[in-house]
Amino acid sequence: MAKGKRRTGKGSITKYETKAGTRWRWQLRVPVDPENPDEGERQTGKGGYLTAADADDALTEAKRKVAARLTFARTMPTVAEYAGRWIDGLSLEASTIAGYRRLARNHVAPQLGNLGVDKVTATRLARHYQELLASGRRDRAGVGKGLSANTVSKVHVLLGAMFEAARADGLILTNPARKRGIVKAPTGRQVKAQQTEMVTWSAAQLAAFLAWDRDEHGDNLFSLWHTVAHTGLRRSEALALRWRDVDLTGGRVSVRRALDTTQRDVVKLTKTGGARVVDIDPNTVAVLRSWRGQLGGVSLDLVRADAYVFGNLSGGTRSPNEVSRRWRTRVANARAALGAEALPVVTLHGLRHTHATILLELGVNPKVVQERLGHSTISTTMNIYSHVTPTMQRSAADLLAAAIAGN
Repeated sequence: MAKGKRRTGKGSITKYETKAGTRWRWQLRVPVDPENPDEGERQTGKGGYLTAADADDALTEAKRKVAARLTFARTMPTVAEYAGRWIDGLSLEASTIAGYRRLARNHVAPQLGNLGVDKVTATRLARHYQELLASGRRDRAGVGKGLSANTVSKVHVLLGAMFEAARADGLILTNPARKRGIVKAPTGRQVKAQQTEMVTWSAAQLAAFLAWDRDEHGDNLFSLWHTVAHTGLRRSEALALRWRDVDLTGGRVSVRRALDTTQRDVVKLTKTGGARVVDIDPNTVAVLRSWRGQLGGVSLDLVRADAYVFGNLSGGTRSPNEVSRRWRTRVANARAALGAEALPVVTLHGLRHTHATILLELGVNPKVVQERLGHSTISTTMNIYSHVTPTMQRSAADLLAAAIAGN
C-alpha cells in the first residue's frame, strides 16, 4: 500500500519508517462530542504497529467505538484518576464515601491504578480478586495476608459501579466487572461463611456488668451503656441524642439523627433516613433523670433542650472512636473483676445485638424488635438474629403443646 493512501470510509492506514524499521499508523475522523454530532469532527489515531494487519484491526475497533458513540479521549484516564473523579461526584453518606476512598486507595490503586480505564479486562479483574483473597491485606498487623471475602466483595461492587460510569461516559464499550462468566467475585454464601460468630450477653451477664460499672467502677458513662442496652440504639444514634428527644414523663426516646463518624460535631439522618420512637422502662427513665441532674450541676447549658445527652462537658459531641475505646476498657476491667468466663468480650455494637437477642428470646414480636432497632425491613432483623430462631422454635413448640393440653 502506498504511503499516505486512504482506505474506504473515514479511516486510513499509513506506514512510516523509524530507526527500528517500518511501522504502521491508523487515523480516523471522530465526532468532537458523540452525543452532539453537529459540533463537528476531529482526527484521532495511533501508531507504532508492526504490521498493516495490526493497524487495520485497531482501526476496525475504533470504528466500532464510533458506532457505539464512545468517547475518544485524547488522554485516557487511568483507573486511579478516574476512580478519584468518580468518587468525588457521588452523592452518598460521608461514611460511605470514606469507605469507597479507603477501598480505592488500598485495594484498587496499588494494583490497577496505572492502567488506562480501557485496558482493564475481565481476566485482569478475575486475577485481581484472587490476588486480594490470597495476599491483599495492607494494614500493619496483617500485611501480606488474604483479605476477607466480604472486603473483596465490596471491591467488586465499587469497581462494577465505577466501570459502569466509565461506560456511560463513553470511555469503554462494555463493563469488565459485569462479565460474570469470567469475573467471579465472592458469593454471599462465601461472605456469610467467613463472618465471625455474633457474641452477645445473656440478661444475667448484662445485669452483672451494669451493676459492676455503676457500683464498683463508678463510671461516668454508665448512663450511656445503660441506655444503649435498654434501647438498642446504634452508637452514632445515642451520641446524637439531644435532651429534646428524651421524654422522661412519657417514657420514650425519639431517634431523629445520627452522628457523622467522619466529621467532628456533624450529625446526619439515621441509617434508614427516618425517625423512630423507642419506649423506655421506668428504670431507664430514672437513670436518665439522674444523669440530667448530674449534668445540670456542672452547667445548665448541658441540660438545655438542644444539648447533647451524652456530649462532652464543652457541649460538643463525643468522639465515637474514643467512646468505643472506653467501652473496650470497661469490658476488660469488668472481666478482670467478675471473671473472664463469666463475661465474654462484647463490642459496643454487640450491646445493641444483646438488646435484640434478649427481646427475641423472651418471645417479643420480631416486628417490635425491628421497630426498636430501626431496621428498614423485618427480614433484615431476622437475618441478623437467625441464631435466636432455635430458641423461638422451642418456645413456640412448648406454648402450643401447653395450649393443646389445656394448661
